[in-house]
Amino acid sequence: MTTASGTRRVPDRRADVWAALAVLHPYCAVCDVSYVVSGPTRKGTTFVCVPGELTGDAAPPAGAPRGTILEWTPARVVVTRLELTPETWTTRIELADAGKGGADGTDVTITVTHEPVGGSRVARLVQRGSLTRLVRRTVDSELERLPEHLAAGV
Repeated sequence: MTTASGTRRVPDRRADVWAALAVLHPYCAVCDVSYVVSGPTRKGTTFVCVPGELTGDAAPPAGAPRGTILEWTPARVVVTRLELTPETWTTRIELADAGKGGADGTDVTITVTHEPVGGSRVARLVQRGSLTRLVRRTVDSELERLPEHLAAGV
């Protein structure tokens, strides 16, 4: 298992950051990913994510990555698990007011964990360095895109 974490302060209110980052909208133009969510968003809700924008009544293709919301504390914490064939990715987004009552914005902490599924221990050992770099780059990329998500207003 490989984990990386990082924090970035944004000038926006925590409620606005939550709406932009944690709520699974049908389509995220910043990430170019569509989400099909089963039921109301809360702990235990499942979803499917698909690259690109699903239009009309298009269904996700068979074999599309499936996820589950593991933790849901509105305006504070969301944890999702995304299951792919050879691996599982867990993402934790934590929001905290910066300064007294959020006067200085919101601190956003993103933690990403990659866990291989199956495969040999030798292969995992050989890949450990590259996976560590991949997970770190994933966290850094997500933190860099925060302003874009907030500007998109969704």
